[in-house]
Amino acid sequence: QVHLVESGGGLVQAGGSLSLFCAASGRIFSTNYMGWFRQAPGKEREFIASIGGTADSARYVDSKKGRFTISRDHPKNTVVLQMNSLKPEDTAVYYCAADGHFSGSDYSRWEYWGQGTQVTVSS
Repeated sequence: QVHLVESGGGLVQAGGSLSLFCAASGRIFSTNYMGWFRQAPGKEREFIASIGGTADSARYVDSKKGRFTISRDHPKNTVVLQMNSLKPEDTAVYYCAADGHFSGSDYSRWEYWGQGTQVTVSS
């Protein structure tokens, strides 16, 4: 079992920045890939980014490239999502995910999930 705990969400003004953190514990060997998704009210869970063992393994949904950056601290079993130039439409619950084999955008294929952290961007 893998336990994921997100932190760093909150309220920010449009144009501001936030960093989200996800700490993994448990069967760390099942976290070859870690990723971030988000879900706004009434919408499907949306892929943002994922990362594997190296920085160059990072992948993003096209619409988030440039504003969002994913990184990973392997000794601390932590993945970070740096979000810049935030917009009101970025308001959502942000979820951390982990999987041993999958790193793509299909949320149904990710095995482990955190509880989510709320990000609210005011205009």
